[in-house]
Amino acid sequence: MPNVPNSTTATSRRVTFPGSQGAPLAGRLDLPGTPPLALALFAHCFTCGKDTLAAPRIARALTRHGIGVLRFDFTGLGESGGDFAGSDFTSNVDDLTAAAGYLAGEFRSPALLVGHSLGGAAVLAAAPRIPGVRAVATIGAPADPDHVKGLLGDGVRAFEECGDCDTAEVSIAGRPFRIGRRFLDDIAAQPQARRIASLRVPLLVLHSPTDDTVGIDNARRIFDTARHPKSFVALDGADHLLTRPSDARYAADLIASWALHHVVRGRA
Repeated sequence: MPNVPNSTTATSRRVTFPGSQGAPLAGRLDLPGTPPLALALFAHCFTCGKDTLAAPRIARALTRHGIGVLRFDFTGLGESGGDFAGSDFTSNVDDLTAAAGYLAGEFRSPALLVGHSLGGAAVLAAAPRIPGVRAVATIGAPADPDHVKGLLGDGVRAFEECGDCDTAEVSIAGRPFRIGRRFLDDIAAQPQARRIASLRVPLLVLHSPTDDTVGIDNARRIFDTARHPKSFVALDGADHLLTRPSDARYAADLIASWALHHVVRGRA
C-alpha cells in the first residue's frame, strides 16, 4: 500500500527532491482526503511555475476526483534551485523523470502525466521513460518545442547579432529571463513527431480554438500524429494560461473523468 495520508480532508504539502542537474527542486504534493485512486505528475508552462494560475487550480480539482498531484518548479524557476539559463527542454524532461522517481520512491509511480503548454510537450517526451504511466493529457501544447522560438522575439535576434554569446536576456509576458544558446539548439533538435507517433498510452489533447499563444493547429498536428486511443476536447473561450478559474476547473474535470476511465479500469 502506498504511504499516503488517510484523512477526511485534502492535504497539500511542500516537498523537495534532487533535480536532473543536482539542484533541489521545490514541489507541492496535493492529495485527496482518502487514499488516491491514482497519482499524477503536472508539468507547468514555459517560465511559469507550480503556483502559477492553472497549476494549483487543476491540482485541486483533480484531488476532488480522488487523484493526487505532484506539481513542481523546473530547474531555475520558482522556488527550485539551479540556473534557468543553464537549463533546456531536455533538462525539463529529465526533471520530470526525477520527479516521477521521487513519487515512486515515496508513494507510487505516477499513472497520469499532465502538461500545460511547453510542459505538455515535455510530458509527451517523458512518458516512455516513466514506468507505470497509463495516460497522458496536454493543455495548449505546441506540436514541436521549437515553437517557443516565436515567443522569444528579440532574444533570438540577440543571439544572431551577438555571434558567440552563450546567454541572452529575453522578455516573456513582461518578465525578463536569461536563456542560454543551448536552449535554442536543444529545442530545434527534438524529434517530437516521432515521440508522439510512438506514444503507446491513451492521449487527451485539450486546446482552446482562440489560443493566441500556441495556435489550435498545434493540437491538430499532435492529434493527427498520435495513435489511438486518443481524444480531443476544445476549451472554448479559454485563453492560453487558463486565467479564468472556471476554465481550469473544466479542464481538470475533463482530465480526471477521462484518466480514471483509463487508469483505474486499466489497473483493475
